[in-house]
Amino acid sequence: MNTLPNDTKTAGWSEFKPTALLVLADGTVIEGKGLGATGACEAEVCFNTALTGYEEILTDPSYAGQIVTFTFPHIGNVGTNNEDIEDLAPAKRAGAVGAIFKADITSPSSYRAAQGLDEWLKSRGVIALCGVDTRALTALIRENGSPNAVIAHDPEGKFDIPALQKRAAAWHGLLDLDLAKEVTSGQSSVWTEKPWVWDKGFDEQSQPEFHVVAIDYGIKRNILRLIAGLGAKVTILPATATAEDVLAYEPDGIFLSNGPGDPAATGKYAVPAIKELIKTDIPVFGICLGHQMLALAVGGQTKKMHQGHHGANHPVRDDTTGKVEIVSMNHGFAVDAQSFPDGVEETHVSLFDGSNCGLRIAGRPVFSVQHHPEASPGPQDSHYLFRRFFNLIRQRKGLETLPEREHAA
Repeated sequence: MNTLPNDTKTAGWSEFKPTALLVLADGTVIEGKGLGATGACEAEVCFNTALTGYEEILTDPSYAGQIVTFTFPHIGNVGTNNEDIEDLAPAKRAGAVGAIFKADITSPSSYRAAQGLDEWLKSRGVIALCGVDTRALTALIRENGSPNAVIAHDPEGKFDIPALQKRAAAWHGLLDLDLAKEVTSGQSSVWTEKPWVWDKGFDEQSQPEFHVVAIDYGIKRNILRLIAGLGAKVTILPATATAEDVLAYEPDGIFLSNGPGDPAATGKYAVPAIKELIKTDIPVFGICLGHQMLALAVGGQTKKMHQGHHGANHPVRDDTTGKVEIVSMNHGFAVDAQSFPDGVEETHVSLFDGSNCGLRIAGRPVFSVQHHPEASPGPQDSHYLFRRFFNLIRQRKGLETLPEREHAA
């Protein structure tokens, strides 16, 4: 009988030793293989159904205070690069604090890849684990709502589970939490970069026709690029900017950005400024958190959602046109359309659950949407909203308006 040399014999079965844990507030412990940064942090767990765009998702400041479970099993295949980052100041690491994958991260396979996902996660301080049944975790979130949790990574697999369970149970969660102050720009700045063009990169807006002031509650780069691409110089102001701060720049338009946390908490200082701004005849456009705080400013209410909307395949109907668009969503709070006072109209509705996705003020050049039109999942179903904003600016200046749909007759 032939036998293998001693040094090539198959080792006996060994017990898997987890190097990362997800510990839910109810005491549930989910084991996996650690990736990215080491350590532990508290956050809310959500799931995202997008098949692509993991780098944009993880760097979206709206995900601050959250751990993203990716339902698509293979994350990391195309690596990472510096062009797809969405947060304005990467050094601040504004975005998701944790990530959960089903499969191991493979070596990147893309001509645009500059770094593998694991090393990139380390550089961003994002704690991750793989080897998890993400279907089961997603089903748990759908059934019970987005749980508070602690995600922990130790290469030696040494964990004080009772302490982590206690820490998860004690975390206050996102309700009443203002995170915009943590992710916003620290000072004013000017943005001129236009949208990315394949094989060319980014161009600069060197001859702007308009001036837009963007209040940064956690703004994404591609929003700024689309505004610049339509002919505007963009001045970015921090979340705490007052109406006087904004109006001092004599803007042609005002943009209220996306961002993380509870809109009611951020609204304590942001809503008074927005109330003053909408009294002017300057066009105002809001996205995501900006939409929610605009709703608060006009007398509406917001509420925490059961599981939130996180994905790139959400159908939304624009009731001003009757058209349906496929959009990107990322929000755990929603506007209650039933709370709108007279003069405020619901413009967009989610076809998944009927929740509010847009509003406008009758008789004023002010509107907003809950979804992310810049994320291009349709791929460009919602870009018309930026053109709608610019048409309000053009109307105010007595200029000819443009077709909302770029290829419209």
